[in-house]
Amino acid sequence: MRDVEIWLNETLYPTWGQRFLIGREIARERSQYQDIAIVETPSHGRVLVLDGVVQITEMDEFVYQEMLVHVPLVAHGAARRVLVIGAGDGGVLRRVLQHPSVERAVMVEIDEAVVRLCRQHMPDIGGQAWDDPRAQVVIGDGIAFVRDAPAASFDVIIVDSTDPVGVGEVLFTDSFYADCARILTAGGVVVNQCGVPFMQADELRETSLRRARVFRDVTAYVAAVPTYVGGSMTLGWASDDPGLRLLSVDEVARRAEAAGLLGTTRYWTPAVHVASFALPAYIAALMPR
Repeated sequence: MRDVEIWLNETLYPTWGQRFLIGREIARERSQYQDIAIVETPSHGRVLVLDGVVQITEMDEFVYQEMLVHVPLVAHGAARRVLVIGAGDGGVLRRVLQHPSVERAVMVEIDEAVVRLCRQHMPDIGGQAWDDPRAQVVIGDGIAFVRDAPAASFDVIIVDSTDPVGVGEVLFTDSFYADCARILTAGGVVVNQCGVPFMQADELRETSLRRARVFRDVTAYVAAVPTYVGGSMTLGWASDDPGLRLLSVDEVARRAEAAGLLGTTRYWTPAVHVASFALPAYIAALMPR
């Protein structure tokens, strides 16, 4: 008798999607905030799924996480204090700590279960970051943390949230971005995931308008993440210094070499860094004018 195939059908969009053949379910838990599943797939390794939506896969997580981290940290050039909101799998934290300039990296994740399950079942994503003395992991509300943090306390803020529904919705508000601006140092930058604009144009448009109310320089940059179905993923960019995103390839390469990044990445390169700010016309049209 033929074995029954089990497929994961992603539920991000009601009329379009993708599916993964599941070898086995590794873990499933209903936390206070969301349904969490980690499944084994023959094509993408282990996959983290929250409320039916794929968050990361072992096969292609490097694309998203390298671009979310290395672009702002290399662009800043001297980030000592970095705040990460979300990113409970640990991959962003691990890559932040690759930068030798970083003295303190604070990760604030609201859902303890995500951290616990990823540490147990996807340990290579976070690697040794969890035990790095420069890292502080806070299980708590990112909104409250940003609201209560002292002014000018971070050089870079990275918001690795779910889409603006459910638990992630409050990370896309005017007050949140205003608090981010307040706690950034001069020359600081905040980046956040803004969805796939081919299918989520409103998300990019609206969050960009909100960031433009408190930052002088607002745009996005792109990364091609295979499992974020629908084309290029956009990462929102906000700063008061437009020069941070106008570096030459040579300057980015110089900084990357000094930081020991060259040869350690699988997607990010100095050329990709610079090119990622060249937006396709349909994405550029969503930016504030």
